[in-house]
Amino acid sequence: MTEKKTNLKIDALNVLIRDSIKDFAERLLIALGDNLQSITVVGSSLTEDFRPDSSDINTVLVLGKQNLASLNAVAPLAKPMGRKKISPPLLMTQSYIERSRDVFGIEFLDFQLAHETILGDDPFTSLEFDKKDVRLQCERELKAMLIRLRQGYIAAAANKKLVRDILISTAKGVLPLLRAMLWLKDIDRSARTEATLGTAAKDYSTDMNPLTTALKWRHEKIRLSETEMENAYESVYSVVEQLSDIVDKLKV
Repeated sequence: MTEKKTNLKIDALNVLIRDSIKDFAERLLIALGDNLQSITVVGSSLTEDFRPDSSDINTVLVLGKQNLASLNAVAPLAKPMGRKKISPPLLMTQSYIERSRDVFGIEFLDFQLAHETILGDDPFTSLEFDKKDVRLQCERELKAMLIRLRQGYIAAAANKKLVRDILISTAKGVLPLLRAMLWLKDIDRSARTEATLGTAAKDYSTDMNPLTTALKWRHEKIRLSETEMENAYESVYSVVEQLSDIVDKLKV
C-alpha cells in the first residue's frame, strides 16, 4: 500500500484538484487495499471548462472484485469527499468494461477523450468500439431524451424554474452524444463544450444556440418569463428532435 501511494501520478491534473484527488486516492488505498487496481479521473475537471465553485470531480475505480464489501468500504468517504466536490466514484472491474463496450460506447468514448489514470493501468485508451453499437446508443438516448423532455414539462406544471433546470440538464446530456456523433463520422473531437457545439453545428448543420444558452444558465441566476421559458423549451426540444432524426438516418 505504501508503494502504491508513492506511485500516484497527479502531476498532469489541474492544480486546483490535485490535493483533493491525492487525499481521496490515499483514503481509497486504505479502504480497498489490494482490491483497488486503478484510479482514473475523467471529465470536465481535466479541461478548461472546469469551475471549482460548481463543477464536480468524477472518477472511475477499477477493482479486482466487485462486491458489497467494496461498496461498504467506499461509502464512508462520500461525505468528506462531497465537501470537496468529488462525486461518488464509478466502480467497475476490467472484465465489466470489456463486456460493456457495446452498451456504454458513448460513455467510454468520453472517458477516452478526457481522462488521467493516477494509479494502476489505464483502463480506457486501448478500448475499441463498433460504430453500429454507438450509433444505436445515440439514437436510443436522444429519443429517450425527447420522452423525458415531454414528461418533465408536464411534471413541472409550467414552473419556470423547474423547466429551466430540465433544459440545463438536457443540454448537458446532449454533449457526450454530440461527441459520439462526431466520432461516428471520424471527425476530431474536443472535450471542451464550446468546441463540441461549434463542430457539431457545422458538421451536422444544426443550430446549437439553444443548447449554448441553456448551458450558460448553469452559472447565471436568470429568471425567465413564461414566454421566454416556452420559447426556450421549444428550441431545445427542436434541437434534440433534429439530432435524433439525423442519427436515425446515419449510415455507419
